[in-house]
Amino acid sequence: MISKANFEAYIKDTLNDDSLNNQVDTILNMFHHKRLQKNQLFVEEGKICPYFCFIESGILQHNILIEGEEKTTYLALKNSVTAALKSFMHQIPSRKNIKAISNCDLFVINQKDFLYLLNTNHAFERFYHNLIENQIYRIDDYRIDLLTLTPEERYKKLLINDPKLLREVPLHYLASFLGISSRHMSRIRKSIK
Repeated sequence: MISKANFEAYIKDTLNDDSLNNQVDTILNMFHHKRLQKNQLFVEEGKICPYFCFIESGILQHNILIEGEEKTTYLALKNSVTAALKSFMHQIPSRKNIKAISNCDLFVINQKDFLYLLNTNHAFERFYHNLIENQIYRIDDYRIDLLTLTPEERYKKLLINDPKLLREVPLHYLASFLGISSRHMSRIRKSIK
């Protein structure tokens, strides 16, 4: 059986409140293990997102198809959480795909159990609030960067703030995520080394 130690540490770190640590076991017990193979879909566009998940290992790519071309909208790495949240929370069809771009071990929870925890477990409520707040900050920064920074500046910022993305994520996914072509990304990488 795969350990939930990383997930437990992630929850406690996100909570940032030691007085709630005694409620974390209840949270952990509501999640179960799920394994995805490389290129397997976690969420398919047009279908309801079945789970909210913690990524124990691997990388999940959020993408949309535009004129047959896959565009990366987000990359969820090891020791983070993800879902097609609007689809998951409201049980409506997802507007995006979430695909494993490497083999993944996940801890997942369905919507019914998620809502139960949210309404009955103060630690989970705080965890989720802090999580959403931090994601809003990141999305805001990302959108501003897309509008104000050159592709080279966005790459340099990624190099400084998220170097593990550059080590773990294939070039074409990163290029799509940064809003630049793979060819231009290759030129940027060569000029910055």
